[in-house]
Amino acid sequence: MSLFKVFDIAGSAMNAQSVRMNVTASNLANAGSVSGDPQNVYRARQPVFTSFSTTLAKQDGVTGVKLDGIVESTTPLELRYMPDHPEADVEGNVFATNVNTVEEMVNMMSASRSYKNNVEMINTTKDLLLQTLSLGR
Repeated sequence: MSLFKVFDIAGSAMNAQSVRMNVTASNLANAGSVSGDPQNVYRARQPVFTSFSTTLAKQDGVTGVKLDGIVESTTPLELRYMPDHPEADVEGNVFATNVNTVEEMVNMMSASRSYKNNVEMINTTKDLLLQTLSLGR
């Protein structure tokens, strides 16, 4: 395996973590949303990733990270009693989002650390390649 493939692998992982952070930020931004109609309430979303191999990379066993899609959570919505809310039903209830802010913050920290680890891997590989080139001087 060429050391240059490390950049491709780390780059695909950084892209995946960037998507993960953006989805998590969207979840956190909508954590307080409510609606009178359960179909209109924001539902937590999570990205789904798989590893992929290109045809040339299969020879070396090199893989990367691919986004398969973003799925909505199936966790039930919370029913809240808010009779003063303009969208409340006749009983005074509204549906609240199923975003768990604690889980989302942990997810954000994990994605941030994974992103940082991939940046460090790229920098270390770059330094190793530069040191290897300097041996020829």
